[in-house]
Amino acid sequence: MRVTLLFLFVVGAARSSQRTDQRYWRDLARGEIEEALRLKRNENTAKNVILFIGDGMGPNTVTATRIYKGGESYRMAFEEFPHVGLLKTYSANKMVPDSASTATALFSGSKVNHRTLGVDATVHENECPRSLDPEAQLKSLASLALEAGKSAGFVTTMRVTHATPAPLYAHSPNRNWECEGTMPEGTQCKDIARQLVEDWPGRDLHVIMGGGRQMLVSNSTGTAGDPINLWGCYRQDGLDLIQQYRDDKDQRGLKHSVVQNNRDLSSVNFDDTDYLMGIFANGHLAYEFERDHGPEGMPSISEMTEAAIKVLRRNPNGYFLMVEGGNIDMAHHRGRAKTAIDEAAAMEDAVRVAVSMTDERDTMIVVTADHTHTLSINGYPDRGSNIFGKSAISPHDQKPYTTLSYGTGGPGAMQYEVQVDENNQHTVVRRDPGNTDDFMYEQIAGIILDENSHGGGDVAIYARGPYAHLIHSVHEQNFVFYAISYAARLGEYRNTGARALVGTEWCCQS
Repeated sequence: MRVTLLFLFVVGAARSSQRTDQRYWRDLARGEIEEALRLKRNENTAKNVILFIGDGMGPNTVTATRIYKGGESYRMAFEEFPHVGLLKTYSANKMVPDSASTATALFSGSKVNHRTLGVDATVHENECPRSLDPEAQLKSLASLALEAGKSAGFVTTMRVTHATPAPLYAHSPNRNWECEGTMPEGTQCKDIARQLVEDWPGRDLHVIMGGGRQMLVSNSTGTAGDPINLWGCYRQDGLDLIQQYRDDKDQRGLKHSVVQNNRDLSSVNFDDTDYLMGIFANGHLAYEFERDHGPEGMPSISEMTEAAIKVLRRNPNGYFLMVEGGNIDMAHHRGRAKTAIDEAAAMEDAVRVAVSMTDERDTMIVVTADHTHTLSINGYPDRGSNIFGKSAISPHDQKPYTTLSYGTGGPGAMQYEVQVDENNQHTVVRRDPGNTDDFMYEQIAGIILDENSHGGGDVAIYARGPYAHLIHSVHEQNFVFYAISYAARLGEYRNTGARALVGTEWCCQS
């Protein structure tokens, strides 16, 4: 305990005074050694599993978020987890992946083709007939949890039919087939929204929370605070899948709640709710800095995570929960680094909620990302300086440049312009970055595209709880499915022997 307190003290001291003396670094290192020496393997069965996905949360995003929240020496909740590794994120046919293929690898154990979800690599984009073959369809961790008698569900700041959550319950050769409006006429395939509500395992998920009302309800109308999402599908076939969800639960006599704003969520009786659907926006949920905190507004990722755990923990057999911080990726695509990092900070708050509500003796928590973005941390800024500030002055044009930049970006990231002098001479010059400490500021990018692209680098993975030590090295991304399956005794590992916690006593099971 004394060493732990000392370690926390010196970390706190680093944040406030930025000590650099020998004793500080020695004490910091000794604290970490003591922490490592106390570590023991937890070989209990994981009754519960919570998997956090920071969409687009590459290592540089993690570093920038750490500095944003507390400084260079700060440790975020998941950085205190005892087991850390790296994941290789390439997909079956792309060096740089998308979220559908990476989420499928994480949830179902197979690397698959770009823009496909819930189907193996024998299915290519738009190949509907092949995607309907049961041999090509993959089971997810949510499916395996339900088969084992556990509860299962997901929370996302994206549409509930979007690329990351969809592989938990759907099989589709095109991630864009979220509703019938984006599908080829006459296709035999079912849209992702219908699979969520009509098919197994979607219809049996105990928690579904996020956005995407216009994918679920035909002819949805927007409001000033929640407009129709022009980037997403728009259902017009007359179906109301939210009402179908209610009808299905009523017919089966299942205790359920359907909520659409903060007021509704705060009034849920969690002691009498086994199934919870929360659809809080027509498209994606608002960024945290723009979110309406009032009764008619949308909940935070932390509030949704807390609600999800309250529902899922009612099952004495345990649960599987996936939580996605999807707006990290959305902001990166738009080149808005401050917004992306603020979203990563919000997800870290949700990790803290999950840690506070669970016991690491029987709950495995894993935090990772599906892919990186092209964010870089540049120059030689002083320790303790604003991560969103300007790093230094370029000796070539005598103008400052930002600490953060992107390899690729949208038109707003174009920092060069042509100036014409009185002699009609044309000169290409770089603009002054201006006010960089703004949520809407778009960082400079090296290559201009329609929007910032994904990166292809490895992502970090952090784990605590039963069998977290399986995360220990550089792994293929699909390994996460097998590590979680082994820890929770799911699927092919269901009958593997492990220690289990029963009440307050340890015993063995086969």
